[in-house]
Amino acid sequence: MPLIEEFDRHGNFLFRYRSTLPVVAFLAALGIFIFNKLHARPNITGLDDWYILSCFAVSMIGFAIRIYTVGHTPDRTSGRNTEEQIADRLNTTGTYSLVRHPLYLGNFFMWLGLAMLSNSVWFVVVFILGFWLYYERIMFAEEMFLRNKFGDEYISWASKVPAFVPNFRNWVPPDNKFRIKKVLRKEKDGFVAVVLIVFIFNFIQEYGKTQSIIHFDIWFFLSISAIIIYAILQFLKKKTTILKD
Repeated sequence: MPLIEEFDRHGNFLFRYRSTLPVVAFLAALGIFIFNKLHARPNITGLDDWYILSCFAVSMIGFAIRIYTVGHTPDRTSGRNTEEQIADRLNTTGTYSLVRHPLYLGNFFMWLGLAMLSNSVWFVVVFILGFWLYYERIMFAEEMFLRNKFGDEYISWASKVPAFVPNFRNWVPPDNKFRIKKVLRKEKDGFVAVVLIVFIFNFIQEYGKTQSIIHFDIWFFLSISAIIIYAILQFLKKKTTILKD
């Protein structure tokens, strides 16, 4: 099979299962963190409050990129669909004027913050390389789809906008107004997942120091709040029309 078709086939396969990467990364980071805690390796220091907060801040940078991007894009574009590629139009303004794959850039920062919680430099390096190899195929498949569908319009846009590292000199204001309801529908899962993962790492860290399972700290209350907000939004999404545009 020619390499271009092989990349396209692999990319479409990985596209359907792209939500599994953060799960694998989380389990690996958690396993490495627990291993280091149990073996009390002298060259591995614990997670202090500022480091955990810094990791959370990195993840929130990615989450902010996703919020801004999703909020300004029309329906049937930039979605969470997994069965097939969908794009009723080509997004070229807002974050898409800076970088061709802003949602994946957001994912990178969201998951990088969580990978950093492993407190292992080599794991962070492996994560970055793995993310690059995994998403390079997905981006290739998406761009083949867009090129075939939009032709010269896509080629003109892609020739000016970088794939993954933003060029802020290209900024064009979004041509769609921000839709908070769409953000609440689409991005609630990611937020509660990040908060709960940070809580888990913090809980293990604190349990190792105090041998107590009760820790009424900021991560405990933030996790409870995130779960409550998620439950409310999930109810509104399924039982009412409040979150519909």
